[in-house]
Amino acid sequence: MRLLIVTDAWLPQVNGVVTSLKALVAELEALGHVVGLITPQDFRHWPCPSYPEIPLAWNLWNVGGKILEFAPDSVHLATEGPLGWAARRWLMRRGLRFSSAIHTRFPEYVKTRWPWLPLNLGYAFLRRFHGASQAVLVSSERMRGAFADHGLQRLVLWRKGVDLACFKPSAEAPPAQPVFLYVGRLAQEKNLEAFLDLDLPGRKRLVGDGPQRAELQARYPQAEFLGYRHGEALADAYRNASVLVFPSRTDTLGLVMYEALACGTPVAAFPVPGPLDVLQAGVTGVFDADLRNACMQALELDRQGCARWARGQSWRLSAQEFLRLQVPLAELPASEAPAC
Repeated sequence: MRLLIVTDAWLPQVNGVVTSLKALVAELEALGHVVGLITPQDFRHWPCPSYPEIPLAWNLWNVGGKILEFAPDSVHLATEGPLGWAARRWLMRRGLRFSSAIHTRFPEYVKTRWPWLPLNLGYAFLRRFHGASQAVLVSSERMRGAFADHGLQRLVLWRKGVDLACFKPSAEAPPAQPVFLYVGRLAQEKNLEAFLDLDLPGRKRLVGDGPQRAELQARYPQAEFLGYRHGEALADAYRNASVLVFPSRTDTLGLVMYEALACGTPVAAFPVPGPLDVLQAGVTGVFDADLRNACMQALELDRQGCARWARGQSWRLSAQEFLRLQVPLAELPASEAPAC
């Protein structure tokens, strides 16, 4: 099968969406499929206001030509950014079918950054974008229910996975002095102050980067800001931590929890969607409205039990599920001038 993925989130960005898509492409190709990508790297772009790590493509009139050039059997719109909207418009004008995905709780993210904007406006945006999709992929049953409550339709479950070859436990004991680790974007919607304000023993480490880094480093000089880590360096950061702290209240899932657990590191989190969908309470993580209590209790969890749970969460199974959810595009016109 020839599968085309249109995404505004791609390398060199570092986030859960990119991690998911990179793993998906690798697994689909390993299964013998041909995968094409339309990403901001193929276009002129400018940095997103207030979030310069995210490029926004602007010469969108080239999207149609790229779809025609690849001649896909199916098209998946991974993001609701400029490329996603341009591809959606081109496909709909020709009566062609596609699937799409909701990777982030966009309305809640917008509300965090601009509190005066009504939440319903963000959900109207999502309903508009995904309304024509034949299958809207979401990462958990809880999110399927939440998005359905806001009027989205044709929601189907697409579970995510973890790279078990990279993320695996260490034979060495965890550090004697507790290390509390955060991994992810350093951005307002991640609720990082809820972690950094905690009175915890030992050390606090943060892996990642983002628009809040300079501000947070200035306000919390006792915390260790390590920047981006990839591959084995990232796995080592998990293995050398006592607990992964997941302070976000707005994530749809949280792939970093999968990665930490695969390395044998338990998770402390609020009892909110994302952690509630990933963690087994008292086994792989602790939920508590008091995040400090969750952190301290997570120190007592069995690291081997965390790693055992993660071994059942492979990207191969995730890719196979993705394949089952794809819809045939229908026949492309034999000759057509590229248009957006």
